[in-house]
Amino acid sequence: MTEYSAGDVRDLVGMRTTAARVIVGLYAVVCVIVAVFGAREAATLWPFVPAVLVCCLAAYALIVVPGDPLPWSATIPLIAVGAMSCALVFAALPVPPPEGVALWWPMGMSTMIFTFMCVRGRTLAAWIGVLALIATSIGWAQITGQGAGHGLAISITNAAPVLMSTFFAWTLRPLARSIYLLRETSLQRSAEEAAAAAALAERDAQLARLDALARPLLERIASGEGLGPEERRAGVLLEAHLRDGLRAPVLQTAPVVEAVADARGRGVDVVMLDDHGMDTVPEPERDRIRQEIVSELRSVASGSVTVRVLPPGRRALVTILVRDDSVRRIELGHRATG
Repeated sequence: MTEYSAGDVRDLVGMRTTAARVIVGLYAVVCVIVAVFGAREAATLWPFVPAVLVCCLAAYALIVVPGDPLPWSATIPLIAVGAMSCALVFAALPVPPPEGVALWWPMGMSTMIFTFMCVRGRTLAAWIGVLALIATSIGWAQITGQGAGHGLAISITNAAPVLMSTFFAWTLRPLARSIYLLRETSLQRSAEEAAAAAALAERDAQLARLDALARPLLERIASGEGLGPEERRAGVLLEAHLRDGLRAPVLQTAPVVEAVADARGRGVDVVMLDDHGMDTVPEPERDRIRQEIVSELRSVASGSVTVRVLPPGRRALVTILVRDDSVRRIELGHRATG
């Protein structure tokens, strides 16, 4: 069978739900009841206990083992469920065996396992299990002198439910693939729409911010009146501030922006650059580095300061180059090496 990576068919048929666990519990109860009734005619009782356990554990495995198709580590033991449970029960029955539940319950309970193996994507394995069940019945009938035909007659009918589940699986599983592909496409489209909406919201926020910062000065320039020294100075500072937002967005927090503005107000030439070395750094570490940048900016009274977020893979995350009375280079956020 084809392996589907788009999703697990258990989700489509509700095999992960509480209801599925309840049904498995009911299956176990029925298995115990029919085994108790069948054991009344048995020569010995102990084989019925492992036969019931085999069927119940198989049913539980069908709903809890992940993967689609069912992994081979679980499939191979399930193949043997029919042959094993039938062999245990047949060994305890007298010859000729009694008619009714004592004879057919291990076959019927095993066949239910095989039908759901088809749903879990192991149709061929299910049919191998059915053939093993039939072969066990034929062998037991032949050994006990009932004839191989009798063994075939009492077991062959169990192939009918597996045949129906085979056609069901051939219909369901391609449909499941289509459903999961459609769901992935829908989720991808939703993610793209959310990303586009977030980008539009960020653009609107940036436009509003730019409008608030630049409109007064632009209107003053558009008026045709000459700008005074203070207004020219304000324009230069505004241009530097907007440039920082483009060149070093990771450093655009209120404390850093305020410290940069204060430094430029003192006449310090501040340049900020971001080569994305902090993109994957946890926020607490980012805040610590920003606080150190603020401290350095506040300590400089003249000259120039260049703050650079280094590219990924460097020994440090950020460097600060200070030129005043001397030249100093500070490294922040050292990465672990070795």
